[in-house]
Amino acid sequence: MTTTAPLWLSKSHSHQKYIQSILQQRETIRSSIRSLHLRKRESPQEIPRKIFDYYSIAEGCHRRNGDKNRYVDVKPYDRTRVLVEDPVKGIQRYLNASWCLEQFGHKWWIAAQAPLPVTAHAFLSLICQPIRPPLPKSHQPTGVRTVVQLTRLVEGGRRKAHGYFPSDVGQSLVHAPEAGYPGAALRVTLVESVDIDEACCIKSTVSVSFENHRENTITFQHLLYTAWPDQGVPELEDQKSLIAFIRLVDSTNRQTASADPDPPILVGCSAGIGRTGTFIAISSLLRAHGFLPKAASPSTLSWSSPLGPLPAAFDEDLVGREVDSLREQRPGMVQQISQLDLIYTLLEAAFV
Repeated sequence: MTTTAPLWLSKSHSHQKYIQSILQQRETIRSSIRSLHLRKRESPQEIPRKIFDYYSIAEGCHRRNGDKNRYVDVKPYDRTRVLVEDPVKGIQRYLNASWCLEQFGHKWWIAAQAPLPVTAHAFLSLICQPIRPPLPKSHQPTGVRTVVQLTRLVEGGRRKAHGYFPSDVGQSLVHAPEAGYPGAALRVTLVESVDIDEACCIKSTVSVSFENHRENTITFQHLLYTAWPDQGVPELEDQKSLIAFIRLVDSTNRQTASADPDPPILVGCSAGIGRTGTFIAISSLLRAHGFLPKAASPSTLSWSSPLGPLPAAFDEDLVGREVDSLREQRPGMVQQISQLDLIYTLLEAAFV
């Protein structure tokens, strides 16, 4: 682990506004293309077809999936969206979730919106099924064993997420599948719940089984971080707890009973972009500098943006490069400038 802050981080304050402006310009282009898809418009002449198709969100815009998106303007890219698959029935189900790979930490995540009542069954089915990250092709099927939630169910009087497991230990909820899917209902039971104050976390052990086959049970860890407000960042006094929470998430995921020593983590806030993107970016950069263990099955991005390379100033700014990379994989990641600033702040604090 390095003990002194790298030179690029020390110098980053002098060009952060420029980095912010370039990141915003590139996301504005992506957003304009997504808007065309939302309105079911064809690619205008000034946008090359390959770029238009690269940022396609067609599946999320399809009428059959309209009620499965928490926000009308947040839909996953077709090329990175996570498939909920039923190999027996040969059915692929829609979930507003995206595969995201850390650029510098090299670990796979699944970034997702908070479940809705109509998507709770598909969300839990994703946890129950074997999954395989897009790269590398040799990666063995694994399973989600850790779910991170960065939003409370209700914030500021508004519903931000729907609870899909009970609040009382020993109690169960049964989720029927969405209309049109002929699968069995899922029973979800809260096995254990503990408060971890230093990480502002409620850690829950949750089990899932098919209602008709309760002997086949999947157990996962659910970690709720309680100190991160919507559209913002944790207060200064809570930022130490966020670092503790990130470490707790990583260690919990490595302790789960799984053939994969470090399976992909399912992480979400409300829309699955602002707090979610910030959390992944911080984790990646902490991992890259030795503050988190290395990814057990490291992967490297093998694609380049059709928007072209980033300016030379980004060569020595890993935060900017990480954020742009995440925005290539899921729309709108790291929504607020304050969230971008938080990535720099927490990485600097790690070296103190």
